[in-house]
This record gives sequence, C-alpha cells and structure tokens, in this order.
Amino acid sequence: MQRIETILRASVALVALAAGSTAVEAQTPAPASATATTGGGEIVITGSRIRRDPLNQNAPVVFVDKADIDKTGLSAVADVLQRLPSASGGLNQKVNNSGNLGNPPDGGGVGAGSATIDLRYLGANRTLVLVDGLRFVNGTSASGIPATVDLNTIPANMIERVEVLQSGASPLYGSDAIAGVVNIITVSKQRGLRASAQYGEYLGHGDGKTVDLQASYGLGGPRTDIVFGATYVNQKAVRSADRAISQFPNPHQGSCTDPVGGCSSAAANGRFLTNFGNQTISNPPDSTPTLAELRAFTAADRFNFAPFNYILTPSERYGGWVSAKQELTDSINLRIKGEYNRRNSQNQAAFEPLFIGPDAGNGAGSLFDTLSFDATNPFNPFGVTLESGLNPNGTPNGRTPNYSFIARRVIEAGQRTFDQKVKTYAATATLDGHFNWGTHDWYWDVNGIIGVNKAKQSFTGNLRADRVAQAIGPIANCTAPCVPLNLFGGNGSITQAMLDFVGFTEHDDSSQHLNAFTANISGDVVDLPAGPLSVAFGYEHRYQKAHFTPDPIVSSGLGADIPAQPAAGNYNVDEVYGELRVPILKEVPGAYSLEASGAVRHSDYSISGGATTYTINGLWKPWRDFLVRSAYTTGFRAPSLGELFGGRSRFDLPVSDPCSNIPGSPWRASATVRANCIANGVPAAGTYQEPPGQLPVITQGNVNLKPEKSRNFTFGGVYSPGWARSGGGNFSIEADYHDIRVKNAIGAVDPNLTLNNCALLGDAASCALVRRTANGFVNEIDGTLGNLDSIRTKGIDLSAAYRTPMTEWGRWGLTANGAWLLKYVLTASNGFVVLNRKGRERGSPDQAFPKFKGNATIDWSKGIVAVSFTGRYIDSVTEVDSNTGLDHKMGARFYADMQVNISPDFMEKRFLLTAGLNNMFDQDPPACVSCSLNNYDPTTYDVPGMFGYLRLSYKM
Repeated sequence: MQRIETILRASVALVALAAGSTAVEAQTPAPASATATTGGGEIVITGSRIRRDPLNQNAPVVFVDKADIDKTGLSAVADVLQRLPSASGGLNQKVNNSGNLGNPPDGGGVGAGSATIDLRYLGANRTLVLVDGLRFVNGTSASGIPATVDLNTIPANMIERVEVLQSGASPLYGSDAIAGVVNIITVSKQRGLRASAQYGEYLGHGDGKTVDLQASYGLGGPRTDIVFGATYVNQKAVRSADRAISQFPNPHQGSCTDPVGGCSSAAANGRFLTNFGNQTISNPPDSTPTLAELRAFTAADRFNFAPFNYILTPSERYGGWVSAKQELTDSINLRIKGEYNRRNSQNQAAFEPLFIGPDAGNGAGSLFDTLSFDATNPFNPFGVTLESGLNPNGTPNGRTPNYSFIARRVIEAGQRTFDQKVKTYAATATLDGHFNWGTHDWYWDVNGIIGVNKAKQSFTGNLRADRVAQAIGPIANCTAPCVPLNLFGGNGSITQAMLDFVGFTEHDDSSQHLNAFTANISGDVVDLPAGPLSVAFGYEHRYQKAHFTPDPIVSSGLGADIPAQPAAGNYNVDEVYGELRVPILKEVPGAYSLEASGAVRHSDYSISGGATTYTINGLWKPWRDFLVRSAYTTGFRAPSLGELFGGRSRFDLPVSDPCSNIPGSPWRASATVRANCIANGVPAAGTYQEPPGQLPVITQGNVNLKPEKSRNFTFGGVYSPGWARSGGGNFSIEADYHDIRVKNAIGAVDPNLTLNNCALLGDAASCALVRRTANGFVNEIDGTLGNLDSIRTKGIDLSAAYRTPMTEWGRWGLTANGAWLLKYVLTASNGFVVLNRKGRERGSPDQAFPKFKGNATIDWSKGIVAVSFTGRYIDSVTEVDSNTGLDHKMGARFYADMQVNISPDFMEKRFLLTAGLNNMFDQDPPACVSCSLNNYDPTTYDVPGMFGYLRLSYKM
C-alpha cells in the first residue's frame, strides 16, 4: 500500500496537480448558456458580457459540469467547489460551531447547515455567486444576517455546469466580486427522464449515511422547452465520539488531567470558586449539600465536552424546480424559472455550561454575571449569601463580593441541539432577443429576480436568568410555580420540576429578501481590419432587506447561552456598466490576434454611497495555438447588512490570556507584563490563575463602515495545439498569476492582538478594549467591526488537460490543476500587526493557507466500462500551538478517490451503475491544536474515514 501511495504521489506531482475531485478540462469549449450561441459559435462566458470564442477567453475560468460533479460522489455542489485548488474552503456541513463558539464578528451568525465558497482565502463574502449570470438571494440560518449565498439551496440536478472566474470582476458584476465569481448555469433544455439514486456511508464506521435521490423530466417542441425536477438528500451525522481525533479538547489528549488542559470548568458536579475555596461536591447526587460535603476541585473534575459534538452535521434537503422557455418570435424568447428548497439541519453541542457570578464572563450585560445565592436557599451549602456585589444592571451595589463564580454543566437538561428549518424561494423571468443593426447582430435581455430565504431555529437546553435568580434567591420569593434550584448537589441533583421552571426552548428566526431588475445589450458597432469593435451596456437595480430576531428571552439578556440582539436593515443600489472590446491586429506575423478590452461600472448604494470600478484587459495570440492575456482590475465590496446592522452578541474565542498566573505564562516571565496587567485590572497578588480556554469577544455591527476597495492584476497564458485536437483528442495547458490587494477590509481587532498589545506593550487603546472583573477575569473584549485591515495575496494557478482519441485500448484522459500561494499578508487591526499567513494554519476561525494544493484525475473508458482515479494533495502548514506558543507542523495530506462506471449494452446504455470510494487510503486529517473544534480544520480536510457509495442512474 505504501509503495502504491508513493507512486501516486509522484504521478500527481509530475502533472503539477490541482483542482478538487473535479475533472476539469479548462480549455474544452463549454456548452452555451441559456442566452449564448450565435451562428459563429461565440458565446457568453463568465468574465465578459460580450460574446466571444471560448478558446479566446480573456480571463481564467474553470468549468465544472454535471459529469465532473458526478465523479466526486458528493451530494452538495459546495463540497465539490471547495476542492478546487483556487478555493480555500468555506462554511460547510463539517462545521459544527452552534453553541460552541457563538456568533462571529461579521454579523452573519454561525450559518449552521449552510455551505459557501471562498476563493483566494479572501472570505466567502468576497466571492460573488450568480445563477445564470444573475444575483441569488443570500442564505440565513436563524443566527444572523450572512453576506453569502447558501449553495445548499441550489439543487444539484438543476445545475448544467459551473463557471468559476478566478479573478476580480467588480466592473462587470458589481460588489463582492473581489476574489472571483462563481456562476451556476442551470438546465434549460432536456428531453425525457433523467434520474439517479445514490447511497453512501463511511466504511468501517457505518455513519454518515447519505441518500441522494434526483429526478428531472424535459419535454417540448420546436419553440418550447420545459424542464422540471425534484431532489431529496438525507445526510446522517458523524459524531465526534466516534473518531479518535476528536474525543478530547486537544489532539492526543487522553484525560482532563493531562497538563495540556482544555477541559471545562463547567463540571458535571460543579465548580464553586468562593471565599471558602475552589471546591466541588464529594458524593453526587446530593439533595442536601453541606459545606462539610464539599472538597477541593481538581483537573480530574473538569468536563470533557469534546465527544458530544458533530464532525459531520445531519442535513435533510428537498425541493423542486422548473424552467420554461418559449420562443415568442424568431428573435424574442421568454424564459421563466423557479425553485423551492427546504433544509432541515441540526448542530449539536455538549450540555449547557451554566456560569453564574461576577467572574462568569457571560458579558454583553448578562444578568447571570450579577446574581447572588441567598443564604435561605435550601441548597446553598455555605450558610451565607454568596454575594456578587453587583446590581442587575452590572453596577456595584455596595456589598462586598464573596464569590467569583459558580459553574455547573446542566447534564439533566440534555444536550444542546440547534434545529434549523430553512426555506428558499427563487424565481426569475428573462425576456431576451436579438436584432440586426446594419450588418451587425445585437443581443439584449431584461430580467426580473425575486428571492426569499426564511429560517427558523429551535434550541433546546437553554436556561433563563430571571427564573434562575428567583430559584436561587430568598426562599420567600420562590413561590409556585418557582422551584428552588440545586446547583451544588452534582450531576443528577437537578430535578425535572426544577428544569421545568428555569429551562426553555429558544426560538430564533431570520430572513433575507432580494428583488432585482437588470437590462443588458451587446453587439458589434463597426468592422475594423482585425474584426468588429464590440460593446456591451447594462443597468441593474437591486433591493435587499434582512432581519434576525432572536428569542425575546435571549434578546432581553436572560439566556444562559450565547447572547444576541435583533438586527434588521435594508438598502437599494443602482448600477450602470459599459464594456468595450477593440481588435487591433489579426493574422499578421507575430500577432495571430491582438485585442484590448475594458469595462467600467458605477454603483450607487443608498447606505454606503457610490463607487466606480474599472478593468483593462489585453489578449495576444502570437500564433494560433498560444494565447497570452493580462488584466488590471479595481474592485469594491459594500458593507453587508449583517456588518452594518449586526446586533450585540458574543464570540467565545479559544485563546490564552497573557495575564493569567500559570506556568509558562508571560505574567510569570516578565515584570513589564505584570505591571501592564495590573494596570488593566488584574490583582497584583497573582491570584488570577486560569488555564487557556475561551474568552468572551463582544461582537457588533457598525453603520459607519465604508466599502472595501481592491485592485487585482492577472497575467497568464494558454497553449492548446491544433494537432492534439485531431481524431477527437485534446490537450491544453494554462498558467495564470494573480496579485490582489484589498484595502479598508472590514474586520474586528484581533482579540489575541488586543490581549497581547495590552499585556506586553501596555498599549492604552488595546487595554481600553478589555474589560476585566475585580478578580482579573476577562468579562468582555470589544470586537466591534471597523475598516481595520488590508490584505495582499499573490499566487499561481496551473492546469493541464489531455484526452486521447478512441483506440482499441480505449480512451484515456488526464486533468490536473494546482495552485501555489506565493504571498498572503494581513496587515491587521488598523496597522498594529503584520501577519504572514502563507503556509500557516490560522486556527479559530479555522483556515489553512497551504503553499500548494493540487488535484489530478486519470480516467479510462472502453465499451461499457469507465474508471477514474483522483488524487488530491494539500501541502503541510504550520500552526501556533495555543498551549505552548511554539510552532507545530501539520503534515501534508494526500487523498485518493476512485470510481467505476458500468453501462450494460443490453439496457441500451440507459442505465449507469456507479461505485466509488473517497479517501480510499483512509487518511486522517492532520491534528490541529489551534482549531476551534474536533482538533482539525473542517474547511480544508476530509472527515476521517473512507466514504463508499453506489449510484444507479437512468437517462431516457
């Protein structure tokens, strides 16, 4: 097995590997889109509004069609696209952060169950997703207002192909197209029935069971095409308890007593940090706890929350779609399409960690931080009132605090589950046509777009602070239906009657709406010696609105879990653009063709004002088979609704506090650090001693945000020799260089940087962002968004495709794509720090930046059999071990996938039986100490285990 793997690695390297499991023939002419073909074979391809020969494409575009998607065995198009080397992952169903980390600073919420695409490591909100060249409604999962399209809302059998433009395109498509554009082209014509049924699971584990059913039917006549379809996907969970890598908070950990730490203070039997000591209960469950029954709290008492999460979240998706196209006249067409999609998904976290007291760190004005335990409460073992010293509004009440916090894992309430129900409705109407102006063809289209995404989330296992306050307060105030609460008796001491009073099921909802109108016209103006001068013009009006409404109990600050405030907003934008293509030379020595093109767009947002972007392109073919192209593009991204109007919430960042008096900490190593920490509110006696864990970052949108600005330079070449296309074969090789700079990038000050600048440098601005309790614990780190960052990234993409003519030995094909990251520098937090991300793992939020990613697919077909093998390679990366502060290497990974197809002759090749195995060498992801959950990076690496699948397809 080792030798086979070595040979495969070498073969992949030799072809300069690259793209995901997708077999992409980068220079194979793509099929025409719904509005595309002309008599000369020129079509519209993402990257230009002007029709052109696809072999003269002036921008780097990767094509992924239905056959490429089928070769992966994956049931979500996002999972396929995230394997492209130019992609850097993004949100997917391997991300299970609900209840574990809280709401990220961007106002988009955790996006539970959603899937996005991120190109060039610039964030999914800087990659524009289109459907048939038109905007699509953004997704939401009832936890915020994301700025991204949820690709899980687009049925796989509705997709004809995907065009991935790997360069900035704001002048052509507007905001968000800084890193590139993903344009999903849908099926517009089909005859007869197409259906497939697939089943897969992780072999040897028996989990992750996935059923994928698809069917579509097309009919029509000379002037009419109607296609309708339905899909159903049911993906079961993979649990963290069932994989070795994720059974403890840290990789290779075997116990909560390991020095690496990481287990939670919110212990099953409680942790009581009071003036009486650091204690827990001796013999749980105890319905009559007393002071004599308490003992010292140790690391062995901490709670291991790791095995209660998902590695792969369960998701059920179903829906239907229809496309109808009618030729109204010889030159005018009407196309109407619509879809409905429903997603039922779930995230899961360990039992609710209840923290009460002045050092609890709930932040955001939580009532739990101010509560006192009354001496008359029958379950208070201390005989005195545990006094917080705070009024309900957080101000001092004049009484002396005598406890730090009480922490208790509320196992009796069951695991925290977050169930999402998401509905998406989308419809477009397109009227398009052509006419002749003189001797030239002109094409036009007008489009109306409506999109709605609605989500509801229910969360079980939460507790409400007002009722907990009553249940631990004076017994005289706890009258029916109040039941006194026992938080000191250990696991099993909280009765159902207690839970019925203090517990509640949280209900959140959100929605996003899109209404848009676009109009475009393109054609040739005049014939020049080298060809026609072509132009395109267009107008777009767009209205977007969104809201996020958390449960009223949560928005009142009374929930025990992540706090959240409502958010709502809307904007409208008007945009105009123009594009020009000028042929300069044609079929002369040294210039088989030479042309220049450019585009300009002006956008006027009702909130963030106006922006004008432009692009200048050059295309040169010194001879017929070799093309050189270059472009300079400016871009922008308007602040999203979530970034502008996101309500106050909390993100629990895994981070070490340099002011904590623990072995190896900066506090112990430096007198300067001690002085700076003391000035920030840490007790001089060194009594603040907390191991690394999660610290509360208070997040919030900012209506004063300005648009981001970018500039993008690309240079590349394509070689596609004519000799290779003879006899049905094909060969092409393409290389592209990109250099992208983003300014005024929207982000929050890095909390790690805030803590370190305050502790190590005594920076007053950083220290002002950190609020500590009287005992030194971090209560809040300000994470309000601002235009704080700039990003510079450079890289090279290389792709190659070869296919032999059919021979007596069958037909062979090879496709390979690779991406080299040459530079990725983030100048963060308003210039405080410069971070080199190349070859690094960022950690929470998880993202690897490997220097090289590549994939290659070798396929063979003869008669009724077709076989393909795909190798996927991810270079090693280095992380900072959050426990030691030292670098830790995460090794390279090579994934191997194989698929076999059989189409029997006696069934007239209408039926196709497919068997596949992904990760056939059973590679585990590299262990990651800095990652947020499950000890690996789910945006970059596969779920541990081999995934096998069988599919039966039918085509009439």
